[in-house]
Amino acid sequence: MTYDARFRVWRGDADGGELRDFTVEVNEGEVVLDVIHRLQATQTPDLAVRWNCKAGKCGSCSAEINGFPRLMCMTRMSMFDPEQTVTVTPMRAFPVIRDLVTDVSFNYVKAQQMPAFKPPKDLKPGEYRMQQRDVERSQEFRKCIECFLCQDVCHVIRDHEENKKIFSGPRMFIRLAELEMHPLDTADRRDFAQDDAGLGLCNITKCCTEVCPEGIKITDNAIIPMKERVAGNRYDPIAWVGRRFRRDK
Repeated sequence: MTYDARFRVWRGDADGGELRDFTVEVNEGEVVLDVIHRLQATQTPDLAVRWNCKAGKCGSCSAEINGFPRLMCMTRMSMFDPEQTVTVTPMRAFPVIRDLVTDVSFNYVKAQQMPAFKPPKDLKPGEYRMQQRDVERSQEFRKCIECFLCQDVCHVIRDHEENKKIFSGPRMFIRLAELEMHPLDTADRRDFAQDDAGLGLCNITKCCTEVCPEGIKITDNAIIPMKERVAGNRYDPIAWVGRRFRRDK
């Protein structure tokens, strides 16, 4: 089925912009990114959009479609009524560069702050041994394609610009969880998670989990376990006595 769809696309840059209306052809089986490409080819050759694989694996084409953070390449036009206007805007949590392209460098700055994997000193490459259940636990977090939709929808970042200095966001929390739960990692990241990454600011609304295109259970499998580890480390009375005893020695 071929039909003409009504699209509203945000055009502008860091200094401001507006939503502009277009009518564009849609063919059966197409996704939103196909339509955006057709707009570029036929009506707006200067429309800026970031994309790469068009297979839902690079995370490049993140945007907000009818107000919901999605990958444009994985959002089928069949989701929408042909009479419905489809609105495409850039991710709101990050500064706009131009049109649908945002500056996501915040996420890479936070990634550089994450403590690196620290294996035992006497363990050489090739000698790593892990049980399969430990492999599977961290493998879920490695599915992340860094689309940053979870970062975009997190209200701690989205609605409070001042929090960006002290809050790393859900994408970084799954990285912390991956390392903290790794049986061969010797670093203790619990204080870093709370004091430097801002884990305590997360109030586990699960909005990050809802938008993850890879189906990672960010809240249940990463954030909540990390909060439990931090709480056990800081507020468990037996652990507190143990720390005092070690210091006294």
